[in-house]
Amino acid sequence: MERIHAVAQEPLTPLHKVLLVVALILLLLSSIFIGLFAGVKHQLNLERGTPDGEPSSTVTFTVTATSTSIATTTASPPSPTAVPEEPVCLTGDCIMLSASILSSLDTSQDPCENFYEFSNGGWLRAHPLPADKGSFGVFESLAQDNEHVIQRILEDPSSTASFTTSSDDQLLVKLRGFYSSCMNETKLDERGHEPLMAVINNIRQMFRGKEAVIKEEEEEENKFKGLTAALAYMHSRGLDALFSFGIEGDVGVDPNYLVLWFSQPSLGLPSKEYYEEDDIRDVYQSVVERLLLTASEEDEQALHRQSEGALLLVEQSNNPWPPWGGDDDDDGDDEGDKKPINRTKRAHELAEAVVKFESEIARASLDLDILYQDPIATYNPAPISNLTAALPRIQFKEYFSTFAPRNFPDRVILTYPPYAESLSEILEKTSGDVIEAYLVTRAALSLSSYLGMDTEAWQAQRTLVEMLSGIKKGAVGERSEYCVGQVEQALGFAAGRYFVNETFGGESKEKGTKVITDIVKAFQKSLKEIDWMDEKSAKAASEKAEAIRVKVGYPVGSPNTTNPASIATYYRLVTGDEDKFFENILSASISDETRNWLQLGKQRNLDSWEMYPSMVNAYFNPPSNEIVFPAGILQPPFFNKDWPTYLSYGAFGHVASHELTHAFDSAGRLYNQEGKLEQWWTNSTSEGFQVKQDCIIEQFSGYAIDDGKGGQIHVNGNLTSGENIGDTGLIQAYRAWKAQYDSSYKTGNEYLLPGLPYSRDQLFFISFARVWARSMKAAAAVQRIRTDPHSPNNFRVDGTVFNIPEFAEAFKCSPTAKLNPPSEKQCIFWGRS
Repeated sequence: MERIHAVAQEPLTPLHKVLLVVALILLLLSSIFIGLFAGVKHQLNLERGTPDGEPSSTVTFTVTATSTSIATTTASPPSPTAVPEEPVCLTGDCIMLSASILSSLDTSQDPCENFYEFSNGGWLRAHPLPADKGSFGVFESLAQDNEHVIQRILEDPSSTASFTTSSDDQLLVKLRGFYSSCMNETKLDERGHEPLMAVINNIRQMFRGKEAVIKEEEEEENKFKGLTAALAYMHSRGLDALFSFGIEGDVGVDPNYLVLWFSQPSLGLPSKEYYEEDDIRDVYQSVVERLLLTASEEDEQALHRQSEGALLLVEQSNNPWPPWGGDDDDDGDDEGDKKPINRTKRAHELAEAVVKFESEIARASLDLDILYQDPIATYNPAPISNLTAALPRIQFKEYFSTFAPRNFPDRVILTYPPYAESLSEILEKTSGDVIEAYLVTRAALSLSSYLGMDTEAWQAQRTLVEMLSGIKKGAVGERSEYCVGQVEQALGFAAGRYFVNETFGGESKEKGTKVITDIVKAFQKSLKEIDWMDEKSAKAASEKAEAIRVKVGYPVGSPNTTNPASIATYYRLVTGDEDKFFENILSASISDETRNWLQLGKQRNLDSWEMYPSMVNAYFNPPSNEIVFPAGILQPPFFNKDWPTYLSYGAFGHVASHELTHAFDSAGRLYNQEGKLEQWWTNSTSEGFQVKQDCIIEQFSGYAIDDGKGGQIHVNGNLTSGENIGDTGLIQAYRAWKAQYDSSYKTGNEYLLPGLPYSRDQLFFISFARVWARSMKAAAAVQRIRTDPHSPNNFRVDGTVFNIPEFAEAFKCSPTAKLNPPSEKQCIFWGRS
């Protein structure tokens, strides 16, 4: 005992620690395998019959009756729709896949009452929301996995040793230089506000013109002198202010002929509702004030350095920044001498005026539910003279020369014609000082996140981010995660070349494409059974579905992922200086804007992509009539080429059917198969669709979230109607899986997984629901409700299966279950009610 006691008192050596960890891991693995073995044994017992004397598995729960009496009922857990067939896959991959599904579930929940929690409760418990994030879910988790692949490519030269072309060398140097510049926090802190001040002073000097304002009475006329130049400078760098231009197809004439679109700008706050909330408005105003004061102090220091003969960082202006107006400071001294400027007071006054100015712009803007969901209301072609007349203070010929010097447009499409006139009125009544301060703060808010974290500007904008997303104050995530994300945004197609090489090989592209094409066929077949669609419209809808271009994995046009020279040309304007992250970001924005404007007046490149290969997303493009699926989303838990098909059709199949259904949702249905805005359905079919759309608007408008302040905010059923209709496409994925089941079963692609007491039909729906797991802070959830056309994820799951009778059948839901409503309450789009 003395020896044992002596040994126990000795500190653990590294070897002892390693052995303890190994022992714990082995114990954990043993527990998992024992559990899975028990599950398999249970399945086999179900097939062979329960041995004599062995009690059946039961679950006990209580039910409160309407008469207030308590009854205890014994019920079996959710059972398969049919007796499982052999064989059960027992490979390591199958065991791990089965374990991941089991761990995501919360079997204490009734799937017929709360399918989202049933499918995701386990995952949500195992993935608490990180302090540095306002929301985190399966999409974000997969995005992190994809970023880790790209991080290895950026940090390990040996990972790309097989790429030996000179264009690959050029791309990899640029990618790694861009990444290194972001990771070099020491350099960012050393540079301080200097790169931001270079942009601010350019805006200031352009806005004021070459000559300083001398006479106060001339201010009103001169305040517009350099506005056009300042706006063109900002917009060419992706900095939104006052209005925005886009280059998109003329959907009323020729969807592939690219023309100019004029629209409202983004705002400093996410949506117009925030400007009406005093607490949000106060924080926003304090952030604007801090940015203005920072610019003032930096300018003062630059002038001081100049007076000492230091190297000039910016050209000295005849007026100080911000434009303090030369007012005397009223300190009660009546001697008549000019007093020092109270910069803090002036910054406060300007910030208050800027927020008021921006609030008026917000009120003049079109509501997002119309902007996002009504392509007819937002298509207003007009001669360019209409725009120049509505906004006479902007010299559009000078503005366009910045972007398209030899291509002055004679026609423009206005998304909301009243906005230009409203903006003109707002500008006329606003002083030049306030307009200038607004431009500067728009740039500072957009760019300060690319500075060192020790700078006042970075900390000011971070305050706003934390408030709007609910992020814990001072919580910042891994720098490498942030920097990989910046590389993807700036050089996504370049990084995608190497990402695809590592993650998207074999038959992934072919099998992913098959899922999509099977769903298109299922959709076409279902058109004959839709009770609100007549034969003529069904035929046209089938033709549109047939004409849809399907793009999977990565682009092979411009740029071409398989051709490094094509990618190098695409990113020729993007720099990768290892010491200048801020400038690298600006060069990427300039590259995007330049490339965009060069398309004006040309035919659309039908091989182009709007998303880079590693992105965890997909999209439908109405003018091009195409659905696009990057390789980034064709990864687990959405897809794996070796999975049983009921899982792939449930998860990735929903993504595919969602994008296909967008071609026939509240907005997509207004585009014909050539991408042109046209009434191609009969009036009776359009009226029938409207009844269904009204149904789903009412359904989702009834859902609400906690606003974090003791109240609730309802989902905007109008804003989310298109995405909610897109989610109804899940039934097409289900039908597509069923249609190929027999042939797939014969080839062994419908194999069962061990330890899962659920049928294939049930697992199809579980696979669908699992990918939508997400935790959110209340502030982030409120922001999503107000700005995102997608409903909160729990409603996307439960609200979708609510309208699919096959779900209730698969889980044997009782007639009174929440997710098994009577048919008259369901919004069934793609069948008979």
